[in-house]
Amino acid sequence: MTRLVYRTVDVVPDEADRASLASHMFALMLRNIATDGFVFADPVTPGVLSSPGCVIASPSYPGDLAAINQDYVYNWTRDAAVTAMELAAAPQDTAQLLNNYVSFARICQRAEAPVHRACYRIDGAARDWSNQSDGPALRAAAVLQEWSQLDEDAQGTAREVLATDVAFLLSEYRHDTCSLWEEREGASFFARSVQLKCLLDIRSNTAGISAPPEIDEAISWLEERVPEHWDGARYLSVLPPQEGYDPNIDVVLAALYGALPCTDPRLLATAAQIRAQWSDPNEPTCYEINNKDRPLGVGPLLGRYPMDTYDGDTRDRFVGHPWALCTTGFAELYFRVAETAAREGTLPDDPLAVRFLEQVGVSGETPLSAAVDALRDAGDRMVCAVISHSDHLELSEQFDAVTGFEKSVRDLTWSYSSFLSALRARHALAQVHVG
Repeated sequence: MTRLVYRTVDVVPDEADRASLASHMFALMLRNIATDGFVFADPVTPGVLSSPGCVIASPSYPGDLAAINQDYVYNWTRDAAVTAMELAAAPQDTAQLLNNYVSFARICQRAEAPVHRACYRIDGAARDWSNQSDGPALRAAAVLQEWSQLDEDAQGTAREVLATDVAFLLSEYRHDTCSLWEEREGASFFARSVQLKCLLDIRSNTAGISAPPEIDEAISWLEERVPEHWDGARYLSVLPPQEGYDPNIDVVLAALYGALPCTDPRLLATAAQIRAQWSDPNEPTCYEINNKDRPLGVGPLLGRYPMDTYDGDTRDRFVGHPWALCTTGFAELYFRVAETAAREGTLPDDPLAVRFLEQVGVSGETPLSAAVDALRDAGDRMVCAVISHSDHLELSEQFDAVTGFEKSVRDLTWSYSSFLSALRARHALAQVHVG
């Protein structure tokens, strides 16, 4: 197989280049968002049309690609929420899209299913799918983020969305849930972290949203539970521990979308293990593509967890592969740690953070400015690996662990939103002067 590839990719040092790249990825993300004039037809259920505000996870479905048997033409609450966050943060005028998002969220809440159903059909009807308690937390956080851009009617609907989601979270936060990757049941680190952030946001909001009196108890309980996932070496994604499920990239995502500080030494210790398992040639889980990319100065690409078997390809041998959103999510972690160090004038000073810093060439003797540059460059190399292996800047869900070619469902919305989030963190770092 031959196709156009970016054999070498600059680390996009120029702000104008990064802005151009972000604009392109933003436009690709928009293709998966329904409006009044941009209507999707369900490819599997004739006659079912999208409602404005629906965010499909991907346009892929059985019959779309010969090797794919997955149907992603659905609205996942979580994926839609992180997409809405990028709409709210965009420099473009996205007010109508945000109004639509709130309207569609309310349609889903009214569907005949628990409000924590992870996935809905494109018209807002409930899908027979897993129940997850991270989605409503992310949705409420997204609504608060976009509040000032909503029109008056949409704000009225948003109050209903928030009231419903918060009431649900206050009834569910003590309970087990399906994990981020929809494969394990238990106490989810990711769910607890995003629930905590959501409730903290509600308590401190300036939009005039009343915080229920029981919110303080819920916040205190979650603050006590999150540290319980530390096993002495890493944060565990799910309790009780699940064989082959850790170290799991969803711990990093829990910091990006949740209440966990990105400079938490225990997080950084976990992140170091996550990176090593995919990039260290001595590790049995190391991706072959990372060995090939290393001389080119890009990467590494990262996956989900050690014993991952999902690949979305009916012809494959069923082994895990790197994901675009996992890689750009980790890049964002580098950018955030660097930004915090530059702003506060110090690096994380804890033995647990040593390996994370050493992986990018930073030691206790490294000057702060050089350390910030090293962290930035590490994130840039990961972003460049995603660009290099993209299908002409279009992002699927996964990359082949051996060849680096894109695989699984195409044009994954979360791949684009994660890429945009990483570039926003990169921009924030560029604005900070290291003293």
